[in-house]
Amino acid sequence: MEKNIKVLFASSECSPFVKVGGLADVVGSLPVELNKQGVDARVIIPLYKKIKVKYSDKLHFLGWKMVHMGWRSLYAGLFSLEVNGVVFYFIDNEYYFNFDQIYVDYVFDIERYCFYQRAVLDFMGDFMDFEPNVLHCNDWQTGMMPRLLDCHFKKNGYHTNVQTVYTIHNLKYQGVHSIDVVREMLDLPDDYLREDFCIKDKAINFMKAGIVFSNSVTTVSPTYAYEIMTDYYGEGLNYTLQKYAYKVSGIINGMNELEYDPSNDDKIPMKYTIKNYKEGKAACKKSLQEQLNLDVNPGAPLCAMISRLVDQKGLDLLLYVLEEMLYDGMQVVILGTGDPYYERALTDIANRNPGKMCACIDFDSGLAHTIYAASDIFLMPSIFEPCGLSQLCSMAYGSVPVVRETGGLKDTVTPYNEFTGEGNGFSFANINAHEFLFVTKYAADIYRHHKDVWDKLIEAGMKGDYSWKKSAGEYAGLYSLITGIPRAEAEPPKAPAAETVKEASDKKETAVKKAEPKKTEAGKAPAKKVPAKKPAAKKPAAKKPAKPAPAKPEEKKPEDKEKKD
Repeated sequence: MEKNIKVLFASSECSPFVKVGGLADVVGSLPVELNKQGVDARVIIPLYKKIKVKYSDKLHFLGWKMVHMGWRSLYAGLFSLEVNGVVFYFIDNEYYFNFDQIYVDYVFDIERYCFYQRAVLDFMGDFMDFEPNVLHCNDWQTGMMPRLLDCHFKKNGYHTNVQTVYTIHNLKYQGVHSIDVVREMLDLPDDYLREDFCIKDKAINFMKAGIVFSNSVTTVSPTYAYEIMTDYYGEGLNYTLQKYAYKVSGIINGMNELEYDPSNDDKIPMKYTIKNYKEGKAACKKSLQEQLNLDVNPGAPLCAMISRLVDQKGLDLLLYVLEEMLYDGMQVVILGTGDPYYERALTDIANRNPGKMCACIDFDSGLAHTIYAASDIFLMPSIFEPCGLSQLCSMAYGSVPVVRETGGLKDTVTPYNEFTGEGNGFSFANINAHEFLFVTKYAADIYRHHKDVWDKLIEAGMKGDYSWKKSAGEYAGLYSLITGIPRAEAEPPKAPAAETVKEASDKKETAVKKAEPKKTEAGKAPAKKVPAKKPAAKKPAAKKPAKPAPAKPEEKKPEDKEKKD
């Protein structure tokens, strides 16, 4: 398939190389699907220590250059590696990225990602042998790139056809630092240091700069796109987002189907499909109960939560009613790490309720998969949730989610309607512990006494399409919109089918002519010919790629290194 649109994803993390949160899942999965849909999508991230150690014999060295950081010039190396059909680039600098952890210290992280952003833009084009039509930036660590592209490159005639998309994965973390320090590291002109550009509360705000200077702003769910324009969820940037609402949209995240598939998951005790999920989930539940020293009781509703243990995830609501849930006969399993207060509180309750609850203060991928497969009810009482991945995984494994109606949780979980039978989970609206408790008790009651209804909820969840196909199609459409480049059409596979349709159409036309000669002449015959004309109708659209002329900036690029320096 010909690939018309070229996209470079810039991110601080990416699965399978490094992962801290959902950002890594998105950047690791979305480009794979985009490539299948005719977009040449590539990724560039820092070369962290764990990547260098694990992939040292596979990395291909492309070259190096000196990158300006204020009064200093620092080495930056560029490496590449192809995985799952996607080309990944890595920015090397041991001073900034030779650490065991991804994020080190907030103030130092500001400096590290200032260097990373400058290096990406310096390498882009001829040096990388890849001039993207779209630079897709993610979260605060890449927020200054649209602004740097505008003031350092486009004004000097470089990368003039590169458009930018800025995706907000979590508005809470914005990248804030003093004006003088960031101005010196990024060589910011004074006319760009304005309150309506990148300054908020007398400090530079990376995320605000990304919102203002990008061509399009996306969030990871339609509901979250609306919520962040309100005072409660806006984290101080709601007025900026309202001002640029015309370019803000929400596209729901997908799920990595290769990783989360109960029919092909080697990490769970028994694989299963929608045809035999009862036997499969029963075996997984028994295995988990034995593994975690819970009472082996198939009739007890097993509630699970896999999460970072922070206030955003609704841990305060859970702690307030947790012992009442256990008293009601539910079993509870929590897996995750985070705030020491929540870690201690959950461990204390688990110790007081042996056989009923287990708090696994750790993150074990294999155990997480088993919990998805073994649990009956999945708990997500989040205060806010930009998209959420766990509710999608739980439904794919036949665990019915109980969620608060916020962000992506509201967009993906349809609450059970006892009058129509519709739904794939349960939800509650307010940040209220007892509302959460009552909905969870309601779910447990249906699990115990209405097995036919419960089976329908499980089947509705397991039949859902949580892949990246639809979301990737929306992103491809967005790239086409902001660049003016039409999406690549998968014509070759459709050609044989089109001929078959034509033959069938001709036969049908003949039959119609015999039965109704007058009507055929008036209108029906033209309608039958539409399938045969489709290939011809698409020819004019194929001429449009000439409009943006992506080759021109590449021709200018040999001078790029000197001018930027």
